[in-house]
Amino acid sequence: MSWFSRLRSSSKLFNHNFRASNFHNIRTHKNAPAANVFNFERTKNPWLTWSGSVVPLALAVYAGSLAFQPHFNPSLCDAPRANARIGGKGKTQFEVKGSHRDVPKELLEEMRAICQDNMTVDYDERYNHGKPQNSFHKAINIPDVIVYPRSEEEVSKIVKLCDDHKVPIVPYGGATSIEGHTLSPNGGVCIDMSLMNRVKALHVEDMDVVVEPGIGWMELNEYLEPYGLFFPLDPGPGASIGGMCATRCSGSLAVRYGTMRDNVISLKVVLANGRVVKTASRARKSAAGYDLTRLMIGSEGTLGLITEVTLRLQRIPQHSVVAMCNFPSVKNAADVAIATMMSGIQASRMELLDEVQVRAINIANEKKLPEYPTLMFEFIGTEAYAREQTQIVQRIVSENNGSDFVFAEEPEAKKELWKIRKEALWACFAMKPDMEAMITDVCVPLSHLSDLISRSKKELDASPLVCAVVAHAGDGNFHTVILFNPSDEEQRKEAERLNQFMVHAALSLEGTCTGEHGVGTGKMKYLEEEHGTEALRTMKRIKAVLDPNNILNPGKLIPPHVCL
Repeated sequence: MSWFSRLRSSSKLFNHNFRASNFHNIRTHKNAPAANVFNFERTKNPWLTWSGSVVPLALAVYAGSLAFQPHFNPSLCDAPRANARIGGKGKTQFEVKGSHRDVPKELLEEMRAICQDNMTVDYDERYNHGKPQNSFHKAINIPDVIVYPRSEEEVSKIVKLCDDHKVPIVPYGGATSIEGHTLSPNGGVCIDMSLMNRVKALHVEDMDVVVEPGIGWMELNEYLEPYGLFFPLDPGPGASIGGMCATRCSGSLAVRYGTMRDNVISLKVVLANGRVVKTASRARKSAAGYDLTRLMIGSEGTLGLITEVTLRLQRIPQHSVVAMCNFPSVKNAADVAIATMMSGIQASRMELLDEVQVRAINIANEKKLPEYPTLMFEFIGTEAYAREQTQIVQRIVSENNGSDFVFAEEPEAKKELWKIRKEALWACFAMKPDMEAMITDVCVPLSHLSDLISRSKKELDASPLVCAVVAHAGDGNFHTVILFNPSDEEQRKEAERLNQFMVHAALSLEGTCTGEHGVGTGKMKYLEEEHGTEALRTMKRIKAVLDPNNILNPGKLIPPHVCL
């Protein structure tokens, strides 16, 4: 598949057969005029009536799985079989195994009564939901049925039924995750939240908004723009707000505005027993009780299903300047990123691309950018303040072996520059159209970024695989796009070796294996080294209390070898 076909396929997935439909009035703050909200309807009709039973899928004999145990036993763990599954220590296996049984027919009939036509057992739909679109990870099974709830009440009823029948649930958002979060290794029910995409309330004076989880961040910002507001997190195109909460994502603006953890005020969550909990009030700060909001953010659907999100908003900046410059090495570029942060400049974006990534951009977009390590900045504020910041950084760049400093203030020119960065992954596939990508996500304290990225770059350049570096340099987070063929054992092992090198190096510098992509199945094997056994046992105890039947996204986040 060509890089263009991949991008087009991703775009189709992003649209997901939805179209702008009727506008519905929503409740707004007194200063906001009667607001309208994007509401999307499916134009495709893949729904099939249940006839008989779901075609049995390939069975896996993983006896340690808790998904279908009649009674939860907190003493059980997967330690004896940790080496047989992905997620065990040091494994390079990419197919996630699990146990499977047919979904009871009575459960399907009960869910049909709730969802009516918003439910399907169509194989193509199930396969598309069971195989991540932007990830090499795969599972031996796919979901048995897909449901598309339209309300919190429907989600609650579906989850309660699945808990009663002890059938696993996998929540599904924008399908942009890359660490196997939406795999269904045990089959079961996939709950696609895409029809819950309404803006429920906008409070202009409070600068917050209440939304359903299925709305995308791009659609939300399109809706907010007339009010002079925006939501400041910008992960990959197509990401939904619910999925962004579940993975605790961030993006290029995190250096200025923080991650999802910092921008969510409150949640409503359906627990495994079907009950609904509201995690906080709408107050900007509170010291009342446990912080359930932060517990749920980053839990990846293992503790509950998010049905409502209250988000903190920001004013659209009055003026912005986008700048680019080149360096002889990634170390020089990283050093300038650190120096800029230390200078007190509050850049809203600070992105690093190595020469391989720039070459990929040139190939994919027929550009003629200088193929050197490159830093991209965005400065915001008043026109005078943004220009002053630009001049200060230009001086820092010139003092640290930087060159070709250029900047843009025209909207279209700025948009074109950031489009280059946003399509970095698709550009990499232009170099190797038939390859898959393993994407690293290490993050270290800012003072260690230069050291880590330099050491990593030496390993990457010496590898026979094509590897590109893209970094959120302002907060110490960098990604490596490692292109490889998953069916080629040598390439697979080399890709994993590079990944492990960077993760272990980051952990030795008090960093993390994942700055923003989350754990899923792909990063589980590193959590014990990062957190220690007791922290993981604590996580497993929380999971056991909130989800005693282990139905919520089983086999994710907590390594299988962890025992209570």
